Parts: sequence; structure tokens; C-alpha cells
Amino acid sequence: QVQLVESGGGSVQAGGSLRLSCGVSDDTYITYCMAWFRQVPGERREGVATIDSDGRTRYADSVKERFTISRDTAKSTLYLQMDFLKPEDSGTYYCATDMILGTCSVIAAPSLTYRGQGTQVTVSS
Repeated sequence: QVQLVESGGGSVQAGGSLRLSCGVSDDTYITYCMAWFRQVPGERREGVATIDSDGRTRYADSVKERFTISRDTAKSTLYLQMDFLKPEDSGTYYCATDMILGTCSVIAAPSLTYRGQGTQVTVSS
């Protein structure tokens, strides 16, 4: 079973930046649908960004123009560059994957089969 390990979370002031990383144990998955989603306690999980098997990226409206998803297939690592962070971006961020070819929906990101343990992001105002 593929294992995902997130890192890079932390505390930052509004307007700052963080880069999250997700190591993927089985490099087969890095070329399929990979995603980031986040969760705040008491609220629904929210898809943040995805990159599909063709390399196309998709973003939630709330993070467009501020976040960038990318992957390094040689390192089997998924990234999320987060710039111009806002307090409402705070939460636990998870990476997720599934063997899906083609469209990798942001809305469906929290439902992907495999996910990591999460990394905490706190943005203060």
C-alpha cells in the first residue's frame, strides 16, 4: 500500500509563504492523480489543488493565483507552494492520491483512496 508523508507545515504571519512537501513511497502513484486537501476542526474537508496524469493543475477558487501544486517524479515528491497566506488558510493539509487517469477533480480530492497523516498550517493575522 502506498504511503504518503507530508512535511513543511508551520506557523506564519498573513502574507507569508510556506512550501509543503509530500513524499510518495510508491513512485507509480506520483504520475497519477495527486492532490492536496485541508481540514479545519469541525468543518468539511476542502479540496485545495490537484495535478492529474497529464500534468494539468486545478485549484479551488479560494487559493487560485496564490498556491501552486507541482511534482518531481524523479524524487517521487508532491509540492504545494503557498504564497500570500491568509488566516483562513489555516488547517491541517493532507496529500492524497489514487490511480486515476485523466481529470483529477479538486472537489473529489478529499475522497481519494490514499492520504498522508497531514501537516499543520497556522496563519496569524
